[in-house]
Amino acid sequence: MRTNRLEAFSDGVLAIVITIMVLEIKVPHDTQPLALMPLIPVFLSYLLSFLYIGLYWNNHHHMLHTLERVDGPILMANLHLLFWLSLVPFATGWMGQNPRATAPAALYGLVLLMAALAYYILQSRIIAAQGSGSLLRQAVGRDWKGHASLGLYMVALPASLRAPVIAQAIYALVALWWLAPDPRIEKVLRDPR
Repeated sequence: MRTNRLEAFSDGVLAIVITIMVLEIKVPHDTQPLALMPLIPVFLSYLLSFLYIGLYWNNHHHMLHTLERVDGPILMANLHLLFWLSLVPFATGWMGQNPRATAPAALYGLVLLMAALAYYILQSRIIAAQGSGSLLRQAVGRDWKGHASLGLYMVALPASLRAPVIAQAIYALVALWWLAPDPRIEKVLRDPR
């Protein structure tokens, strides 16, 4: 099976996720600039989640370009990833409405952790389907950045139960860390061994 339908479906889901998130930012009825002040935590939560969805879209796009064919386990692993990413709007809205509360910060971290695990599973399924000499295996190597991100999420989860702002700072740090372009896949696609 070719990869174009998988990519198109995934792109559509992620576009809908972003649309749902922005619709959660409610327009104030008051016309004074001060009416926007209560929306700052909501907007910051949206901004962080928008960044995460954009990063997943970018990395997912690059990863799919290493695929030659799609099989059932890859489709299911991709659906698993999209499930967790589809929960981002809910977690974003809850954390944005309750920026100092522990449960929303913990749920947000749990969704991020599970999405990262699902991405790792998808990556592993692609490598398994294409063999140890696959382009993706060459590109990611030991994937220290992915493993370190999982570790940071696991630190942030218990931190969210004591100090949500520390957990939120860790979530932002991981997103900023991934913002730096990762040329590994493009390099392997350009110069396969």
